[in-house]
Amino acid sequence: MNDAAQQLPKDLASALAVLAQERARRVAAEAEATIAKAEAASAKALVSHSEALIARLKLEIEKVRRELYGSRSERKARLLEQMELQLEELEADAGEDELAAEIAASASIVRAFERKRPSRKPFPEHLPRERVVIAAPVSCPCCGSAKLSKLGEDVTETLEVIPRQWKVIQTVREKFSCRECEKITQAPAPFHVTPRGFAGPNLLAMILFEKFAQHQPLNRQSERYCHEGIDLSLSTLADQVGACAAALRPIHSLIEAHVLAAERLHGDDTTVPILAKGKTDTGSIWTYVRDDRPFGGQSPPAALYYASRDRRQEHPERHLKTYTGILQADAYGGYNPLFKADRDPAPLCQALCWAHSRRKFFVLADIATNAKRGGKAAPISPIALDAVKRIDRLFDIEREINGLAADQRLERRHQDSQPIVEELHGWLQTERAKLSRSSPVAEAIDYMLKRWVGFTSFLDDGRICLTNNAAERALRGFALGRKSWLFAGSDRGADRAAFMATLIMSAKLNDIGPAGLARRRSR
Repeated sequence: MNDAAQQLPKDLASALAVLAQERARRVAAEAEATIAKAEAASAKALVSHSEALIARLKLEIEKVRRELYGSRSERKARLLEQMELQLEELEADAGEDELAAEIAASASIVRAFERKRPSRKPFPEHLPRERVVIAAPVSCPCCGSAKLSKLGEDVTETLEVIPRQWKVIQTVREKFSCRECEKITQAPAPFHVTPRGFAGPNLLAMILFEKFAQHQPLNRQSERYCHEGIDLSLSTLADQVGACAAALRPIHSLIEAHVLAAERLHGDDTTVPILAKGKTDTGSIWTYVRDDRPFGGQSPPAALYYASRDRRQEHPERHLKTYTGILQADAYGGYNPLFKADRDPAPLCQALCWAHSRRKFFVLADIATNAKRGGKAAPISPIALDAVKRIDRLFDIEREINGLAADQRLERRHQDSQPIVEELHGWLQTERAKLSRSSPVAEAIDYMLKRWVGFTSFLDDGRICLTNNAAERALRGFALGRKSWLFAGSDRGADRAAFMATLIMSAKLNDIGPAGLARRRSR
């Protein structure tokens, strides 16, 4: 340390010189890191573009082979549909990576990667044109002179859709030259969500909503648009989807932070097929919902989704690694590490779903379903029927206190719900002692008794809900959509579906979107 001190400059000028050298060295290192990042992003975009190009060429070759030599069997048609779905995901990947490379290159001297696209066809002449003329400047921004003369104009065409009425918006940017200083003045070009884009925001929103909310793959959308006289290929649509995913990432990050800042989350998952080599893997879509409306909360509701190729416990651990509140979920064992006392930063509070437990009894006591089975109907279990009636008393109380503050709910639960729960616990233990190990009712009773602490946590905290139905409702779209889109084409495709579902479902929970607009119009 003394040697280092002796090497320090003794005068101020030398010290400033050393400081300037160190600062220049640091700036150079940061510039090199920025360039390396931009080059890596460009390389990734090039790989994505190459993969999409190869997939597109393979698809075109298979279509030509089928047209010339192949049979028109259903199996061959389904294989072509699968190739189109794979191409859709690869094109979206390429569009997303290109925008990421452009953003990285903007902060460095590296030239941005630009995909080679086929020349875009002109918009159909039969579409109506709407001229939007940007107001001309009244004076020269260079010298302030008002002597401006028009040189010409540039027209930027944007394809837009207005409830199924297609039109091309022509944004006219007039050019002016200053008679004093010869400076040319022109308004800036209109903003497009995607780089070098041509699609308006309403059109992009419609494409994303139909794909990720209405479960219409892009190849079907392309066919429908073609019938309406608009030639938008699958490749073009997928390119726009990928670019939108990159452009919307800041909004997704804000929603993610908002959801994970909640005191209570509803968590659940559902299966989703993800394409693998020669097969599909059974992946999972995970959701975490923040919804304080049943408690009179003022925070806006939101839903967060993640995708994974399997259902291992490492996924919820990663999703909730910084979360320390209440987790409303089913009894899936993968959540158990989140409730351990030594968890860092703190254990989560477990709150199990009474709707899940009730469902196990209801299946054994469903008179209507058993009646439809005719002679094969199983006998109705009187114990299961009694359990359903007892649990329903708790749900009746919850409906009455819905919308009250947490402390008011807790007071009412201590007064009315706790005696019912204590009576139910004793009754379940008594009935379980009478049943054999193989009894279906015994399995339903054990499901509750073995997890009794998790089921009764709502009696100690007024913020806890009785059910996890908020998360189940958030996953309903994926359960319905699986029949339409068959599978996710890749891991990134599944991640993109989860990404878009976060935006769409959060908007839906806040009454924003087609359904919310329809309700407002009907009022």
